[in-house]
Amino acid sequence: MGALSHLRVLDLSRVLAGPWAGQILADLGAEVIKVERPGNGDDTRAWGPPFLKDAYGESTGEAAYYLSANRNKQSVTIDFTKPEGQQLVRDLAAKSDILIENFKVGGLEAYGLDYASLKALNPDLIYCSITGFGQTGPYAKRAGYDFMVQGLGGLMSLTGRPEGDEGAGPVKVGVALTDILTGLYSTVAILAALAHRQHDGGGQHIDMALLDVQVACLANQAMNYLTTGVAPQRLGNAHPNIVPYQDFPTADGDFILTVGNDSQFRKFAEVAGRPELGGDPRFATNKLRVANRAELVPLIRQLTVFKTTAEWVAQLEAVGVPCGPINDLAQVFADPQVRARGLAMQLPHALAGLVPQVASPIRLSVTPVEYRNAPPLLGEHTQQVLEQVLGLKSGAVEALRRSGVL
Repeated sequence: MGALSHLRVLDLSRVLAGPWAGQILADLGAEVIKVERPGNGDDTRAWGPPFLKDAYGESTGEAAYYLSANRNKQSVTIDFTKPEGQQLVRDLAAKSDILIENFKVGGLEAYGLDYASLKALNPDLIYCSITGFGQTGPYAKRAGYDFMVQGLGGLMSLTGRPEGDEGAGPVKVGVALTDILTGLYSTVAILAALAHRQHDGGGQHIDMALLDVQVACLANQAMNYLTTGVAPQRLGNAHPNIVPYQDFPTADGDFILTVGNDSQFRKFAEVAGRPELGGDPRFATNKLRVANRAELVPLIRQLTVFKTTAEWVAQLEAVGVPCGPINDLAQVFADPQVRARGLAMQLPHALAGLVPQVASPIRLSVTPVEYRNAPPLLGEHTQQVLEQVLGLKSGAVEALRRSGVL
């Protein structure tokens, strides 16, 4: 049994941040009921190509984007713009522990599905609202998307080549990182609310905002600004507080060198054939290396081009200096450590036979993650959930289907 197998989650969210939180809870054993609108469902079902293919190489219509965030869930289609649909969602919420939604602020109030309305039905309900900017503030009514928030929240000002370099300019992170981090923070908040409910009783409303999460995750860069009043600038792949800590060219490509202390720098200098650099008064400490970055980095670049990436990795790992290659995703999933950890896996799929998945990174010794089912087809579990959870008869379900509620 999973660690959260005693819990039921009603997932009204779409796209990524909310579904990511729902998938984490599902992986940990929770029963997650994903409520989608009839006909189209979650927007990401159509966010392709690429689409999952069947055994004959034909598209199943299931977008890879959707498949990344909806494992272990049940899909139920309900049109809650209709009164009968609203009542079904209320009935499900009354029997749930957690509800996740990412509608605009106030968007569910018109349907009687806001926190205040559902709290009256289920005082123990933990209701997690995920929006771009939160439930309060001058931007609260705005729609918020990951890319926009990466820019507004400062991440893009730190990402990309520095001014003066070829290709200089702000760049977004290559995955929707703000959405992912918001999903993770939402999961933490939900688990905290569950702990509170267990000890003190009662549910609560969780107000999660992409912008809040983005600013919070600026971490050391935010503190660099707050302690100096000087906004950090883009450094490409370099680190603002540690040198050398970036990519360097090799004889056959590039590699990453991440020197974390002065001892490691001396070891690097020895492997590079320039041991005197380790004691050079310009570079002997990290503080000095940061101050003299402009002198040191070109010297290192002149040295690293004489060995291949594999040679640098092998020789530096042998003396305990952290480093590594820059892999594309084909190389990532072929990497022996990634393979040993089982990060690529497959699940049975109704249309494709098998669907590839990336395994959860959570490793629990007593209640491990269980992979119960692939991301569901749209409405795949509607009848099952309404009959088993709400006790509806098959005839009543069919009547709702004919009326367009399901």
